[in-house]
Amino acid sequence: MSQLNSNIPVSEAFWTLADKADKKFSKIRDLPYYQRSRHDTYFYKVFKVYTQLWKFQQENRQKLVEAGLKRWEIGEIASRIGQLYFGQYMRTSDSNYLLESYVFYEAILTREYFKEGLFQDVNIANKQLRFLARFLMVCLVLNRWEMVHQLVNQLKVLVDECKRTFQESDFKEWKLVVQEIVRFLKADTAFTNIRPLRYSLVLDPHPDTLPQTSAAITKRSLKLQDAVLSSFHHNEVKFSELTIDTFRMLQCLEWEPSGSFYQASGSKPSQNGVTGTTRISYIQDIADPTLPANPRKTILYRPSLTHFIAVLATICEELPSDGIVLVYLSASGSGGAAAQNESGCIPFGPHGDKGSNCIYPSDFLPFTRRPLLLVIDNDNSKAFKVIAEAEKGKPVAMLLSPSCTPPVEFDFSHHSNGSLFTMFLTAPLQAFCLLLGHQGTDNDLDICNKAEMLLSSSLNNWGLALATSETLDSVWGQVLGDPFIRRLLLRFIFCQEVLARYAPVYNKKEFLPTCVPSLPSPVLPVSHSYQSVIQQLASIFGATKYFIFSEDVLP
Repeated sequence: MSQLNSNIPVSEAFWTLADKADKKFSKIRDLPYYQRSRHDTYFYKVFKVYTQLWKFQQENRQKLVEAGLKRWEIGEIASRIGQLYFGQYMRTSDSNYLLESYVFYEAILTREYFKEGLFQDVNIANKQLRFLARFLMVCLVLNRWEMVHQLVNQLKVLVDECKRTFQESDFKEWKLVVQEIVRFLKADTAFTNIRPLRYSLVLDPHPDTLPQTSAAITKRSLKLQDAVLSSFHHNEVKFSELTIDTFRMLQCLEWEPSGSFYQASGSKPSQNGVTGTTRISYIQDIADPTLPANPRKTILYRPSLTHFIAVLATICEELPSDGIVLVYLSASGSGGAAAQNESGCIPFGPHGDKGSNCIYPSDFLPFTRRPLLLVIDNDNSKAFKVIAEAEKGKPVAMLLSPSCTPPVEFDFSHHSNGSLFTMFLTAPLQAFCLLLGHQGTDNDLDICNKAEMLLSSSLNNWGLALATSETLDSVWGQVLGDPFIRRLLLRFIFCQEVLARYAPVYNKKEFLPTCVPSLPSPVLPVSHSYQSVIQQLASIFGATKYFIFSEDVLP
């Protein structure tokens, strides 16, 4: 700003810069998250302008206030910077951007930028509501639960006040937003104190310590580079465009800051907002220089088929030679059999619109020229097995959900809790407990922690047995060294073995998930065998009656 002509009044210089920032922000706001490399330059340009604007208003605050600058206008600038950071996190999965977004939003909350004139001007009221909703999203993804509940309470109170003060019809949509977040939290509050969904070095093995597969099985190692996460269910649990299933998968494919899950939620900011020391501690909290970057994720909420394919094509085009793309699809219903020898599809659109918005197995064939891992959560998932016979260059790895959801001990449904199969992949102990009707209250923490330790050590034993198996398919061998895929695969095995022995669905194949290519039955000590571990877990919860074990399993 020092380059600006000193003869120009401060207020005029400020509004000129604010107008420039606003125009640049408008350009980047609607850019798609998935075309990352092409838009990094846009981000840095608009961010540079907002940095100048923020610094200028700090240095000239008194003169600008005298010239008519309102507190809500300062809050709007800070909110835009928070949006920019969160958008860049969504494009890159770099958690530092997520933390920077939190820092700015927390400062807005603490300094109450939108308080003045809140109930005199409907536009300021809406700005405050939008700010709370955006900050809520950041806190959800960061698992800052205390702040989440504080913001939900503020949102409820503000919506009720606005309905009384202004036209009630203007705030109907905000009432729905409140209902959404309450429903979301109800679905995801159980077990939140046991362990993070993210990959935690406190609980999961360091990537450097993972056992390597034999060179005879695989000549290369692939890293999870990108993930496309998408769902389409009627009346599914969601907040904004983040469904409960994509939320769980998003977190499952990221690193947990070392130890941060077990620490207090951080220092309280000073009266002026977030202090410099607090800010530094947040960044230290998220950054771990010993860990690789997070795989990049693209979340698609109810995409059209053409949009879905365009996104996947862009990501495959940018995929490095040692990368693999994970595609997670969760949808209800099936398209049934179709023409041209298709064995079915997944409807990804409104009922009655099957043709144009169905994803068929053949839709993935062009992308099998690159390494691909499909995780299909749908009652018609097995229709996608045909891809394995028709790839165009690279064999596809697939984790396919059961055709039917098993009966559980309490009222569990996708509409209220999300998918049980996805829960097994992202929070396996939680899924195991819910299957048995054990809802994980705080009183059960000791029991749950004991079970978690058993499950973690067992999964590691199974991973070692897989890596040393001479009959492991090379498709799995080349990804077993990736910590995220390895963890999904081992949890898939756990899901498969639990459901295979679950008494209400015993010997019923439609209740079992499928893995393509199939996995070997590795040689395991009896005490570490699949059914021995499941019996020990069931015993911890006093629930062995729900399972059928063969006679040779250890007591």
